[in-house]
Amino acid sequence: MVEQIDLSQVNWARAQFALTAMYHWIFVPLTLGLSFLVAFFESIYVRTANEEWKRLTKFWMTLFGINFAIGVATGIILEFEFGTNWSNYSWMVGDIFGAPLAVEGIFAFFLEATFFAVMFFGWNRVSKGFHLFSTWMVAIGSNLSALWILVANGWMQFPVGMKFNPDTARFEMHNFWDILFSPVAISKFTHATSSGFLLASLFVVGVSSWYLLQERHQTMARRSIIVASVFGLLSAAYVGFTGDEAAYSVAQRQPMKLAAMEGLFDGQTNAPLVAAGLINSAKKPGDNQQPCGMEIKIPGLLSLLANREIGSFVPGINDLVFGNKEHNIMGAVERIEKGRIAVELLRTYKEARKAGNTALAETTLKDFQDFADHLGYGYLRAPAEAVPPVGITFYAFHIMVITGAIFPLVFLLFLYFQARGTLDYQRWLQVLGLFCIPLGYISSQAGWVLAEVGRQPWAIQGLLPVTVANTRLSTGAVQTTFFVFLGLFTLLMIAEISIMLKQINIGPEEN
Repeated sequence: MVEQIDLSQVNWARAQFALTAMYHWIFVPLTLGLSFLVAFFESIYVRTANEEWKRLTKFWMTLFGINFAIGVATGIILEFEFGTNWSNYSWMVGDIFGAPLAVEGIFAFFLEATFFAVMFFGWNRVSKGFHLFSTWMVAIGSNLSALWILVANGWMQFPVGMKFNPDTARFEMHNFWDILFSPVAISKFTHATSSGFLLASLFVVGVSSWYLLQERHQTMARRSIIVASVFGLLSAAYVGFTGDEAAYSVAQRQPMKLAAMEGLFDGQTNAPLVAAGLINSAKKPGDNQQPCGMEIKIPGLLSLLANREIGSFVPGINDLVFGNKEHNIMGAVERIEKGRIAVELLRTYKEARKAGNTALAETTLKDFQDFADHLGYGYLRAPAEAVPPVGITFYAFHIMVITGAIFPLVFLLFLYFQARGTLDYQRWLQVLGLFCIPLGYISSQAGWVLAEVGRQPWAIQGLLPVTVANTRLSTGAVQTTFFVFLGLFTLLMIAEISIMLKQINIGPEEN
């Protein structure tokens, strides 16, 4: 018998963690990309010995420092929530999930923090070469921190390198290198960091556009735009490449997420890619309603992107819920049945061990191993629970893709008019550059929502649903802390924006 779950408490715990993660993700991508842009600016200064590049570097470095400090604060709270709201998760997978987080804290964060002090306070106290080296170490350290965090998250999306211990009911690490070099972890790291480079480039271009509109610091603004546009254009190309690899990884290892991304309910051979559309929110697995309205489709492209094969079969939500024998797909209906057998066998095994009945324990354990891969499904109450929120997943994916296609065109326009020497007169483009800052954040947040909402209902894909992973707290306690964090994070964001705006208004000359 599956334990009764207080879904209200689970959903509030989900909401609190989503709130924290989304606020944290406001600061992370700018840190990842702006650290490298600062390193590029300082490299040009050291090479040219032009003091204008030094002033420019120090200005962007100040904005980086403001963003970095507040990002650290939200990140610390995020990690504590694994213990407060998700203690069952931490108990069951702490041996695995904790390892990359520990490496991030011991190695990457300390590397970053050590050189951070030299970068900010070492001007005229250390040599130019060592100061430049420190700036590059901060950039590398920031992105190494992201590596280990995304390795941990990648394992949640595609659990490898571990074994389930029925005696302790815990997942234990078996091969660290399988976890580190998981294809999902690699694709998440490359895509997340490259999207951070893209967002930071938009930020620099947008702030510089504001200076051009105000007719202030125009030389600095043009120089910043050139470097950021080139970096942004290269980053946009890399985002496209890594995004394609990430989507292929999802298709092979998380087919339910892919089906939700495309609003695909019935699997198809030579499946089309939905470029845009409106999801029917009333559509449920197995009914006869149309999943989308006003669709714009590209014939056959989804099959090619998902399987690298023209005309291949892409399973839909109905195939993954009810099964498809023709294509050898076991559905959630069958997996839930097997999972409940696994849950019962595990309970019987532990009772036999406790009672000292060795023979029964050995027999039950052998039977359990036949059903162990389906254990997580045994805690789902109905097959439809295996389906993530389709509307949110679909729109998050398409917002990310559509906005991501716009940004390289913006960078090309800035480079084109700068090369012609007429950038100062393109007021419309400067306004567009300014508005690309919030658009970049929307795109970045949409990518994070896609990654996490599309994985639901799983804390660990296919193995541990969130209804089992959470801490058994009262709903009221989680609600209270939700609103406390909402207020705290909102104040932090307002503080960041106000400090940033004040520093931008001051500009590089008085920095």
